[in-house]
Amino acid sequence: MHKTNPLVVILITAIFLLSIFFLMTKKTETQILIFLGDTMLGRTVSEYIVKNEPEYVWGDTLPILKSADAVIDNLEAVIAKGGKEWKPTKVFYFKSDPKAIDVLKAANITYTANANNHAMDFDREALLEMLDHLDKANIAHSGAGKNLKEAMKPAFLNAGNLKLAVISWTDNEPGWLAGDDLPGVHYLPVNQDSVDIISQQISDAKKKADLVIISAHWGPNMVEYPPKVFQSFAKDLIDAGADIFFGHSSHVFQGVEVYKGKLILYDTGDFVDDYAVDPILRNDMSFIFKVEVDKSGPKQLELIPVLINGQDFSQVNLAHGKLAKDIMGMMKKRSRPFGTSFEEKEGRLAVDLH
Repeated sequence: MHKTNPLVVILITAIFLLSIFFLMTKKTETQILIFLGDTMLGRTVSEYIVKNEPEYVWGDTLPILKSADAVIDNLEAVIAKGGKEWKPTKVFYFKSDPKAIDVLKAANITYTANANNHAMDFDREALLEMLDHLDKANIAHSGAGKNLKEAMKPAFLNAGNLKLAVISWTDNEPGWLAGDDLPGVHYLPVNQDSVDIISQQISDAKKKADLVIISAHWGPNMVEYPPKVFQSFAKDLIDAGADIFFGHSSHVFQGVEVYKGKLILYDTGDFVDDYAVDPILRNDMSFIFKVEVDKSGPKQLELIPVLINGQDFSQVNLAHGKLAKDIMGMMKKRSRPFGTSFEEKEGRLAVDLH
């Protein structure tokens, strides 16, 4: 009877065990995504951008931003030299010098949302110029385009070993809706028809990406809690297959909800701007929303408190001490209706999603 060489058995066993180890390692590998609230680089912020180094507006948040595998924000301005103010007249127009592209790159921003109520402040010419600047800088974007098909198209980007799809839309400025041959944004009202449209986009995107993120510039300004219809809308999109819902527009951060192991950020507030500060709602306060993810979805959320300060409120910095406590307390209060409980440690909040 033929006897198997013991060395061969040991070698085969070792190869088998190593294969299992590498498969398990690959399966559980995680990446870090960072979500930021509105990044408004116009008006006095743009003036400081022209005069200072690209890193200026990010203050001491920069090391954290640079440590992420992907940084995702909403660009609350148009980056362009050209264009004329949109008519009929708006109350606020936000445009930033093209040097703002270097500002985005300095903060490791890999994706920016363009479906919002400032993307066409300087009409279609400036919108198209901005999209060209972003493309040349290899910054992924979605939510606006030279036609409706392009505006609806998700952005695909890599975060480590993961491929992300980001679908961006807004319920602001219906007059900016892109057409078959008309530049504009991906506009949708908050209703069931829109759920059906975005659900199909999610289904299509999941064929090409590991994780699908929804970027929504939605709702009224200076509101602490999302309306019930918004809560249902976000959950419907999670049910349709989205992994993370990334909301913004209110100028103040709203609560966080963990729904079926997925993550809903109803509104991430403002991250950079030069706005007047409401003494009650404190629109100068927010967080770096740091999310650990793998191919199965989000695993953990960490919230790092920040404050917009600096000259003319044109810079963001980490919050510390009592200020950080106050910001975290506001988030706990605003998340309480969703049953979200946080662990507080070292001046940060954390919540496990599984």
